[in-house]
Amino acid sequence: MSENRHQALGLTDEDVLNMYETMLLARKVDERMWKLNRAGKIPFVISCQGQEAAQVGAAYALNREKDVVAPYYRDIGVVLTFGMTAQDLMLSGFAKAEDPNSGGRQMPGHFGSKALRILTQSSPVTTQVAHAVGAALAGRLKGEEMVTFTTFGEGSSNQGDFHESANFAGVHKLPVIFMCENNQYAISVPVQKQLACERVSDRAIGYGMFGETVDGNDPLAVYAAIKKARERAIRGEGPSLIETISYRLTPHSSDDDDRSYRAADEVEEAKKRDGVFTFASYLESVGVLTEGKSSEIVERCEKCVDEATEYAEAAPYAEPESALHYVYEE
Repeated sequence: MSENRHQALGLTDEDVLNMYETMLLARKVDERMWKLNRAGKIPFVISCQGQEAAQVGAAYALNREKDVVAPYYRDIGVVLTFGMTAQDLMLSGFAKAEDPNSGGRQMPGHFGSKALRILTQSSPVTTQVAHAVGAALAGRLKGEEMVTFTTFGEGSSNQGDFHESANFAGVHKLPVIFMCENNQYAISVPVQKQLACERVSDRAIGYGMFGETVDGNDPLAVYAAIKKARERAIRGEGPSLIETISYRLTPHSSDDDDRSYRAADEVEEAKKRDGVFTFASYLESVGVLTEGKSSEIVERCEKCVDEATEYAEAAPYAEPESALHYVYEE
């Protein structure tokens, strides 16, 4: 039997099984959305495949009753951990009136829920980072013991929004965790053409904050890094920049053809490190995930996605006259 890493981190067998199930559910929701898109039933997909381990590992390290998350558009794993459901995500994909994010007014991937402490996302890339810093400042002014957690791709780490936000958070020692989900490609631009430094986390020192790069295919490594970052923030030691290294297994979106900028064998090689499967292998090696338990989890996830799809497809669209709601005072 292998070394039991999760117990050393204070996680129970039930905790890691829940983490695995959330990762698998995120994957199966995403896979179903691609099929629905190709069938012409939903207009757009922007995928989480290959990044579930980092997303779920990080979200499990946060306090879901106190902390605020400002996710980016791929973060199905984060929002599922914070309480969104497969049905919520499918309603968003189909742009139905019951979509809890925007009532069907936004593209998929624009998460937002006041009740679940998920900041509403805006379409311009990287703006959620500034929103997270603002929320952290507000929390401090109100005397709340909380941190804000925001995610973005390595392409976003080159935007002005990131640099201004990181500088402000560093100067004021705000309780913010910046997590860069480095998936190797900013649409079609590989990471080696984006960064002059070796790692995104190398930029942390310029803003007076802690920086660390971890394996984004290992949810336990990400959990440990985010847990420590949260502890530092609560102690008043300021923000952290955590970079997770994984690989985007799908095209940038359903409107992208990744064959024009990367080789198929590169993607196939990356699949060998896919966190959904490597984490399952770890759980099997420590005797937590048995064949029977694995079958139960797969069956539960597939049933959940089937029911969510059926419900969302049959749900009504918003009435046309509702288009002016929330625009003018009524």
